[in-house]
Amino acid sequence: MNAHTATARTERSQPAHIGDHLREWRQRRHLSQLDLAGDAEISARHLSFVETGRAAPSREMVLKLAERLEVPLRERNVLLVAAGYAPAFPQRSLDDPALKPARAAIDLVLKAHEPSPALAIDRHWNLVSANRMMMPLLQGISPWLLGQPINVLRLAFHPEGLAARTVNLAEWCSHLLERLHRQCETTADPELLKLHAELKAYPIPARSGPLSSDHVAIPFKLRLNGDVLSFISTTMIFGTPVDITLSELALETFFPADDLTAERMRAMAAALD
Repeated sequence: MNAHTATARTERSQPAHIGDHLREWRQRRHLSQLDLAGDAEISARHLSFVETGRAAPSREMVLKLAERLEVPLRERNVLLVAAGYAPAFPQRSLDDPALKPARAAIDLVLKAHEPSPALAIDRHWNLVSANRMMMPLLQGISPWLLGQPINVLRLAFHPEGLAARTVNLAEWCSHLLERLHRQCETTADPELLKLHAELKAYPIPARSGPLSSDHVAIPFKLRLNGDVLSFISTTMIFGTPVDITLSELALETFFPADDLTAERMRAMAAALD
């Protein structure tokens, strides 16, 4: 997928035929008709007829092809509607009673991760929730960057955000930009494409070279009150979501990468008690 293809897709005034959608997703996954047909256990001839509009797929076939293509749940609904069927996957607010167990799980993970920072983000990297250890790290951030919705990538890249205090800015932002690029390739989400273009325009220095062999992960190094705090991060997602909102949530957790950082985070937590 290139930017022109993705932009053209989002500018269509009417939904495309189901065959057009399937062809785009197949090409985005770099699969031939024969490959996809084999994965979905249908004939390549029938798949060709579906893509050209000569055959109408059943609801079950649309869902099966979408699963094989690893289409996000939100876009699976688009495929179903384009084929003339009702959407299959609900999208609820996190305040919906049906998502109460999931919200409780998020809150539990964030709280249990203290005294280290952790946050939950949506599909556009907007902050959904965070534990109390995040705020001490945001000292000096321009207030407009903390207005709702708070976009954590914009916080990381903007000169008035964390970029000014990130010691390894080139390495950390290159890592984040690569993650976002993979998301753009996977989802073709127009908002993510716009965010990717915005972040690339910020004055981030180029990475000098590959990390040395003694690194096990790319750390996030932040200057704070005369110290350099160093973290390694992990990303968690829900394993078997069938709700769109839940499928698009991610929990970002940060762990101290050295003893100094662990000590400073414990001290910050104690000051907040």
